[in-house]
Amino acid sequence: MIRIGNAMDIHQLVENRKLILGGVEIPHEKGCLGHSDADVLLHAVSEAILGALALGDLGKHFPDTAASTLDMDSKIILKEVVAMMKEKGFHVVNIDSTINIEKPKMAPHIQKMRENIAEICECDVDCVSVKATRGEKMGFVGHEEGVLAIASVLVEK
Repeated sequence: MIRIGNAMDIHQLVENRKLILGGVEIPHEKGCLGHSDADVLLHAVSEAILGALALGDLGKHFPDTAASTLDMDSKIILKEVVAMMKEKGFHVVNIDSTINIEKPKMAPHIQKMRENIAEICECDVDCVSVKATRGEKMGFVGHEEGVLAIASVLVEK
């Protein structure tokens, strides 16, 4: 049996926060605002897996009102989602994702993001695609007000 899930996550960019995407801390004057470490890419991948398995959304499992999730490392969130997936007898076939951010350039960091996701999801790095695009100075992405990540995940039992 195969299933597909897709998800998106959006976080506001603010000063005095770390910019963490795909489990990589990226030097930048702004970072994502959120209850956890606000890694939009790992959140989108996690929620896409939950969606493929009809397990609800990220907030159901990791509420932004819980003290236990405050400043939580999103790699832990993805690990816990992968454990839920494995418990149901599924594994990741492939992941396709896109980060929408105006600055900084993502190209130097994408390989490490792919490696992080592959390691956590227990799949080959060749099964993980991470792409990036800019807002071309339009909308909240282009005006550097926020970051959006989109992910689609194919899982198989």
